[in-house]
Amino acid sequence: MPPDPASRGAPVGGPVTIVGAGIVGICAASWLIRDGHDVTVIDADEPGNRCSFGNAGGICPGSVVPMGMPGMWKKVPGWLSDPQGPLFIRLAHLPAALPWMLAFLASGRRERAEAISAAMAALHSQTIVRYRDLVAWAGCQELLVERGQLFLYESRDELEGDGFGLELRRRAGVVMEVLEADALRQLEPALDHRFSHAVFLPGQAQCLNPHRLVQELAAQFVADGGRIERALVQRLETRDGQVRRIVTEAGERRIGTLVMAAGAWSARLLKTAGIAIPLEAERGYHVTVADPDHAPRIQAMWARRKFVVTPQEGGLRLAGTDEFAGLDAAPDMRRAQKLLDQGRELIPGLDATSHTMWMGHRPGTPDSLPVLGRDGRYVNLLHAFGHGHTGLMGASVSGHVIADLVAGRRPELDLAPYRPERF
Repeated sequence: MPPDPASRGAPVGGPVTIVGAGIVGICAASWLIRDGHDVTVIDADEPGNRCSFGNAGGICPGSVVPMGMPGMWKKVPGWLSDPQGPLFIRLAHLPAALPWMLAFLASGRRERAEAISAAMAALHSQTIVRYRDLVAWAGCQELLVERGQLFLYESRDELEGDGFGLELRRRAGVVMEVLEADALRQLEPALDHRFSHAVFLPGQAQCLNPHRLVQELAAQFVADGGRIERALVQRLETRDGQVRRIVTEAGERRIGTLVMAAGAWSARLLKTAGIAIPLEAERGYHVTVADPDHAPRIQAMWARRKFVVTPQEGGLRLAGTDEFAGLDAAPDMRRAQKLLDQGRELIPGLDATSHTMWMGHRPGTPDSLPVLGRDGRYVNLLHAFGHGHTGLMGASVSGHVIADLVAGRRPELDLAPYRPERF
């Protein structure tokens, strides 16, 4: 049997054009320029100004638990009816999102969730190693800190109810420590005392400023000879099994090799080439509280509410929620206000007098796995998008995979679970 073409190490010819200047596209550009390729990144916005701007900052090899899990369908009605819940669907968008949501629920079958978890573990296992290399190259090592990660539970029953997720982490070899109340207080005294248990993952890292990380990598990419162009890409033009041109608002560009890394906008662009990918803009919100008087030192997730607090350069970031409303609907900053309310519950006495609010579009697939590797239809098209909630942690490895494929090296990662044809 011939090898999987998605993993085959045949080089792709010509200059490389990357559509998308988020963390995934810029990581790919960084590895490619270090290999000596002719690389241009095209985006309508400045590097890192969209989804990557508001990331919660986790760089976690232990992120091996899919969004879709067994029995999740039972929780969805409660989440939708809870004003503080992690999920919101705008009714006008429901008909368009329904096929994606049904596929998402199907991915939560136990055996499917186990396979997805194994693929997540494979993708994320080297994320810190790759980032250490990238930040050293760009001279921004201070942005990567290795402090671990906390998951917070309000009772032992709640902790035990998360048993399947904990088992998936154990299977992946993730080091975990279960903390009871006293140990948790000693580790993070700023947290509310409602949390009786926590799971501490010591082998995880945080980025202190995801936006600046993209900017620093992009600056080094340009310093090493790469190009970044501001233009809105409107469509792809194909002929004879290749993408021949991309059409932008500034005109046409001939293509040697094209890397699609446009995040939540990728499916819209690929549709112009006849490629259908189920991709939803899982809209996330954040609040960044400037100069809080006391805050956790370690990134912590309130497990029940899927709500994350992270200390960053600009203050304390409160992030979470999953809103389905499409790419074009205006933000609903009431979602961000709810995060601020939860932050005050999580950290009693939090002074949020000075804060900012933000909304961005996560590119989510129904199975929590990115679309990564060669396209099966167009020989010069490579995909690197759809990381959903794990874009920052998946970017360093995904970018390296793209560089391997362009150079004709066989990636260390088996790309079969991430191939676009799986849908």
